[in-house]
Amino acid sequence: MSIRSDEIISVLKKEIENFSSELRTVEAGVVIQVGDGVARVHGLPKAMAGDLVEFHNGIKGYILNLEEDNIGCLILGPDHGIHEGDLVTDTETILSVPVGHALLGRVVNALGEPIDGEGPIVADAYRPIENDSPSIIQRQPVTEPLHTGIQAIDALIPIGRGQRELIIGDRQTGKTTIAIDTIINQKHTGVLCVYVAIGQKMSTISNIIETLRSHDALKHTVIVAASAADPAPLQYVSPFTGCAIGEYFRDKGDHVLCVYDDLSKHAVAYRQVSLLLRRPPGREAFPADIFYLHARLLERAAKLTNVLNGGSLTAIPIIETQAGDASAYIPTNVISITDGQIILETSLFNSGVRPAINAGLSVSRVGGSAQVSGMKKVAGPLRLELAQYRELAAFSQFSKDLDKATQDQLNRGEKIVELLKQPQNTMISVEEQIITIFATTRGFTDNLKNSEVSKFKTELMDHMRHKHPELLRVLKESPELNPKREQGLETIIRDFLYHIYLPKHHEQKAVTATASNSLLEISTEK
Repeated sequence: MSIRSDEIISVLKKEIENFSSELRTVEAGVVIQVGDGVARVHGLPKAMAGDLVEFHNGIKGYILNLEEDNIGCLILGPDHGIHEGDLVTDTETILSVPVGHALLGRVVNALGEPIDGEGPIVADAYRPIENDSPSIIQRQPVTEPLHTGIQAIDALIPIGRGQRELIIGDRQTGKTTIAIDTIINQKHTGVLCVYVAIGQKMSTISNIIETLRSHDALKHTVIVAASAADPAPLQYVSPFTGCAIGEYFRDKGDHVLCVYDDLSKHAVAYRQVSLLLRRPPGREAFPADIFYLHARLLERAAKLTNVLNGGSLTAIPIIETQAGDASAYIPTNVISITDGQIILETSLFNSGVRPAINAGLSVSRVGGSAQVSGMKKVAGPLRLELAQYRELAAFSQFSKDLDKATQDQLNRGEKIVELLKQPQNTMISVEEQIITIFATTRGFTDNLKNSEVSKFKTELMDHMRHKHPELLRVLKESPELNPKREQGLETIIRDFLYHIYLPKHHEQKAVTATASNSLLEISTEK
């Protein structure tokens, strides 16, 4: 094949015509000190707080301190390749993370980069990790329930979409279990979930991922992992990354649940970088803006108005206490920011009450407005009787001679405590919760042994699913209890108790019903 010179000349002329040289100036500084995940940089006079800088080896830095003659920045990655005298350039951008539906089912690090070995993520957009929280005008009241599937919470401490509900307790009391169960329960509700693991062991995070996968809940969940092996700067930015991912879905009109596990380790990471940057320490050596750190994160949870697509971001932060001290610095800070707290106690956990929720101290400041009407109706008597039981239980320790009314009240309280026990990763639908609470508060379990309550609850629900699925369907579509439904429900439960449960588990029964208060007394005869 012959070479045509005219063709070569025309190509060269075209390239010369299209050639343009553009000079671009970038600001550069010099590293003057580096170590423990932070660096001090001299120069960069136009740099602003929150800007991203880039070190010579491609590692990014996040500006946190602006001082008279240098800037202090967090190194978002390993710092062993950065040395004094290295050049640092200002990218003139702020820290942003990839967001979008492609992240669902994936595990990412604190910068939104995939770490699950399943390939790159094609993001819909990039979103800054720091955003303003919605204003009062942009919010609407929290009225829509976010069901956890945990009976003790849905009945006594309801969580609404857009709420901030704190889970607080000592280590190994089931805090993460409640959060994971709540995520699993959202797989048929359309609520998307973001789980942020801060400062946990990678083995623990792996177990959580496998639990979600085995319950088919990983496909609607994004895992943001900043493990204990990651440097403190990555642990510091991780909850803001998770919140930014959740806000993208919220602004699209979706409902999102964001779990921060846990903010105690987040506060420790922030204290570490703050002290390294020579910020003045305050109480317990935390910097003075530690309250603002968590406030600006949790205030981003909201239920938006319908004009803004009506999406919601529900935040469930977790705080670990030391020896049950909820009055320590960080716990009191987060308690004052959130809309309620679920308090877990070691003594309850060790005595077999699981979830180990102290229903007396726990509170939801949204209250019954985040419950469906049927649940609100049965939860009222439940809450009252449980409170009376706690009061009488403390009093009865000092007296053995109790009248019958007091004994009945204590007996009913014991049955309620047994009713609210629930195995791990076993969620209960709202309509089933309504039925089992109704059965307990109406006295159908009063004369069963405490050890039988759980069995009775399980068999009653099996009976309802197989023999009365239409009632469950009606309660699911319209969860209210009118007198007609209550009467029908009483008949069904009474028939199940006398004609199915008792003949199956007791040899001989003599059954009488008191007409005065509709409570059923069952006496067993040998």
